[in-house]
Amino acid sequence: MLVPQLRRATGDIRVPDVVAQGEYDLVCIGSPTWWLTTNMPIRSFLESEAAGELLAGNDFAAYVVCRRYWRNNLRTVKKLGTKQGGDWLAGMHFAFAGGQIRSFLALVSYLATGEIRERYLKVRIPATNLKPGYDEAARRFAERLADRHDAEERPRADAPTAVGRGSG
Repeated sequence: MLVPQLRRATGDIRVPDVVAQGEYDLVCIGSPTWWLTTNMPIRSFLESEAAGELLAGNDFAAYVVCRRYWRNNLRTVKKLGTKQGGDWLAGMHFAFAGGQIRSFLALVSYLATGEIRERYLKVRIPATNLKPGYDEAARRFAERLADRHDAEERPRADAPTAVGRGSG
């Protein structure tokens, strides 16, 4: 998976009928960052015919989860979604607690044991989770997104172009 991810390759995906046949006012896309960019499954979806059918003429927003290099991921989701005819509303990123190294160790520790530990390889690590306050930040983002979506139904010249940290 590493080589195709680094090449920004896409693969075959299956979109459930219940998703593909639905009608949506707003589509939200969540994407973890893999090797500095949008992960292969999300990129594959966004370049698919199914995404074109789902996004064309609809508002969409995105959130990305990453330790550090989230900007390219968010930019790519926005670019691919608008290329499919979606109307970009906003984006936000969420960061893991503990910085680059300690959050990685916390994730590896959790994946290896299924338990949240205080230390891994004798290094003090944070709980495997997002930075404190993420729940309130997500709530504010959702409220602003809903307001923006409502404003799009009644176009305003002064409507904001993005909300939240990492928006664009």
